[in-house]
Amino acid sequence: MTVTYASHSLQPAAAAAFDPMLRIVKRLFKGFRGNAVLKLWNEHVLQLNSAPAEFTLVLRDPSVLRRFIPHITPIALADAYFCGQLDVEGDLYSALALKEHFEGMVLSWREKISILRDAWHVSSSKYLAHAAPRRLAHTLAGAMAGGFAHKHTRHTDRAAISFHYDVSNAFYKLWLDKEQVYSCAYFERPDESLDQAQEQKLEHICRKLRLRPGDRLLDIGCGWGALVCWAARRHGVHAHGITLSQRQLDHARARIVEQGLQDRVTVELRDYRDLTDVAAYDKVSSVGMFEHVGLANIPTYLAVVHRVLRPGGLFLNHGITHDEEGWNKTVATEFINRFVFPGGELDCVSNIQLGMERAGFEIQDVEALRRHYALTLRHWVRRLESQREAALQEVDEQTYRVWRLYMAACAREFEAGGTGIYQILASRRGAPVRLPLTRTDLYT
Repeated sequence: MTVTYASHSLQPAAAAAFDPMLRIVKRLFKGFRGNAVLKLWNEHVLQLNSAPAEFTLVLRDPSVLRRFIPHITPIALADAYFCGQLDVEGDLYSALALKEHFEGMVLSWREKISILRDAWHVSSSKYLAHAAPRRLAHTLAGAMAGGFAHKHTRHTDRAAISFHYDVSNAFYKLWLDKEQVYSCAYFERPDESLDQAQEQKLEHICRKLRLRPGDRLLDIGCGWGALVCWAARRHGVHAHGITLSQRQLDHARARIVEQGLQDRVTVELRDYRDLTDVAAYDKVSSVGMFEHVGLANIPTYLAVVHRVLRPGGLFLNHGITHDEEGWNKTVATEFINRFVFPGGELDCVSNIQLGMERAGFEIQDVEALRRHYALTLRHWVRRLESQREAALQEVDEQTYRVWRLYMAACAREFEAGGTGIYQILASRRGAPVRLPLTRTDLYT
């Protein structure tokens, strides 16, 4: 690759003073196949490769280099972005290619020492024209305290859910669909609106569960109440939802009253482990919730569902998976647990199905929705970006940046196939289930 000064205002003497910065950039971006511009804290610009830039990486504080170089982890760059010390102008998705670039980089200790020496020189340079941005007040300490030490007790799970979902109902409303569904939509065509695709997802789940008037439905992790209200309104069921988020609960209860569903829909603040019912529900749904359970607790979670589901009933588990077994410490898993979902853990879909079978379930249907989630996430990012000023009235700049980067990175991960999402329909093994022989009824 080539690195050249693109700033017309850079004089020869200044260029010589920035030789250490040139050496740093040439080594760190060696082999990078993207086309970008690096804008320094003093407005000077370096062109990375010769093709038109897809994005501009803005380095506002050279001390970022000193934190980044010893370990070469994209986590340090994400942290700098959240704090405003690093920024991205242009195509954020192209900039995320830097994650793979730096994950594959190996530097010898001699190279690291040499680059660190240059980084210290740059940081103390008389050409450091502007003071570094002050770190924002919100430190994400709550999430960082979780990480891989998360034990999935009732207390820690409640705190983790509150950290992610109790940010602000108004913040989520800015970029979710009108039903406020915070899970993968269901697109029949890629050009459909998010509102339409989310309505199709709610209806698709109801049809898979073959809901009938009078059925008792339990929704574990009911969010803002979209599914329980939809199922009661459109399919005549009696629905009960549980959540660990107080703000979601408040919104769901207001929604039930607004739609006049008090006689058919109830919601409560409850941990799934505290469900005491036995064979009380005809249908059970869990949408985007079991990712929070923790892999060690999956058998407990499935045993609870098995106990509350009536013989002949149906259970739909809609959740994210990834392409390897277990939840090992990687850049992606550390990022998720530190900044977004404390305690969140994923497994491969085959292990999830095996766990369901060991818990006494028979698998009736499996559907992959990976491409649907990639589309959903791109919708969310666009909508969030278009509502930036309104979002900053609800959350601080750092929180806005966390959600923007997290959702864009997830979109790329779903597109690449490293992460998947599946709807698994199951029933209690040994009990007769009234299901059609084909899926035709789902699409009629």
